[in-house]
Amino acid sequence: MLPAAGPSPGQTCGAVLVAAVLLQCVCVAVTFLYFTNELQQLRDTYSKSGIACLTGEEIGNFIQNLDLTESEDRAADPCWQVKWHLGKLIKKMMSRSYEENISTVNADRGLTLSHTDGQQPPRSPVNRIAAHLTGNSNRKSSLSPRNSSPRRGNGQKISNWESSRKGHSFLYNVELRNGELVIPQTGFYYIYSQTYFRFRENENEDSDLLAPIRNPKQLVQYVYKLTNYPEPILLMKSARTSCWSKKAEYGLYSIYQGGVFQLKREDRIFVSVSNGDIVDMDKEASFFGAFMIS
Repeated sequence: MLPAAGPSPGQTCGAVLVAAVLLQCVCVAVTFLYFTNELQQLRDTYSKSGIACLTGEEIGNFIQNLDLTESEDRAADPCWQVKWHLGKLIKKMMSRSYEENISTVNADRGLTLSHTDGQQPPRSPVNRIAAHLTGNSNRKSSLSPRNSSPRRGNGQKISNWESSRKGHSFLYNVELRNGELVIPQTGFYYIYSQTYFRFRENENEDSDLLAPIRNPKQLVQYVYKLTNYPEPILLMKSARTSCWSKKAEYGLYSIYQGGVFQLKREDRIFVSVSNGDIVDMDKEASFFGAFMIS
């Protein structure tokens, strides 16, 4: 009977090789699991640390004391650097927003105050448009003859106003032509006029000749506008029927009227009156003017 044979050397080597491979696989798996766990722990730690960098200290207090918290130790801290740069950016954005809001508020406030006070921006003296004409003491030459112009309208036009800054008269950026104010700019104007009628009986003159003057049918003042139309356009008219007593030494009456009208460039305005023979062109009593309001 033959004895049982043991494992061959080849089988032994194969078993050792298999065992070594299995051991290596186990080591690799254990190492992989270990490092994976460590990396996850590090990631969680750094994530929590990054959030704590912004939440560990009140960010509002940090921004307020931003210029006081700088030091060598803090400058080397990555967390402090993140908060420092973030604080600088927030302060810059807040400062810019504050300046823009202040500018807007100031502009709105100025506009509101001007509307509340009812004031318009002051017109430059260069662009001021105004005129005030006073009567001329030379009464006979102040009135145009009747039917002197095909575009005269009713009454007699007052053609010789005083405009040379004598007394109260003046012209600002307005031209006077033959008793007519020439409008230099389109807009709304306030136009006004007053005419003074004065009758004084002369004892040396025949009372029969003075009768039509002493008892006129009406006293009328007209304000006309001349445009491209063939006939002048009546803007205002004021009238009164008056009879002076034969026993009165003087007969006095004044007519005033004024209003706002829209005028265009190169329009012309003038004043006409009835009963030109008794118009008194005293500079304080008879006057005519206009000024631009918008």
